[in-house]
Order: sequence, then structure tokens, then C-alpha cells
Amino acid sequence: MFCVDEETAAAIRRVFNEKGELSAVVELRRHFLLITDNVRGRECVRIIAAWQPVPPPAKGADRVVRLKPRRRPSAAPR
Repeated sequence: MFCVDEETAAAIRRVFNEKGELSAVVELRRHFLLITDNVRGRECVRIIAAWQPVPPPAKGADRVVRLKPRRRPSAAPR
């Protein structure tokens, strides 16, 4: 597992769209040296190229819902 920042993803997408999948794998491997398998690299490149930006939250979705604390069961009388 690895994280891809937006700049790297944009570079990989640009190469993917301009030069093709294999060139995008080369770009991916340039940024992530531990990816040595082209099959796995192609899979990662396809995933990165298909990413869409996260839509903004719906209006009113930013409000915080306060939860009520749990009631502790009352102790049995002694």
C-alpha cells in the first residue's frame, strides 16, 4: 500500500493521457522505486488515472451531531 499526493497523481494522469499506459507505469515507477512489477504497476496506473475529485459536502453536512453519553447501569442495592 502507498499514498499518492495530488502532484504525483496529476503527473501520472498527464503521461497516461499523452503517451499511454506503459509510459505512465514508467512515471509511476520513477516516483515509487519499490514497484518493480509492470503488471502491478499497470493496475495502479489505471486506478490513479480513473480517480475523480471528491465532491464537496452537501449543504448542512458540515454540522456536528452531538451524541448523548451512555447511561451507566445503576449499581444493584446492597
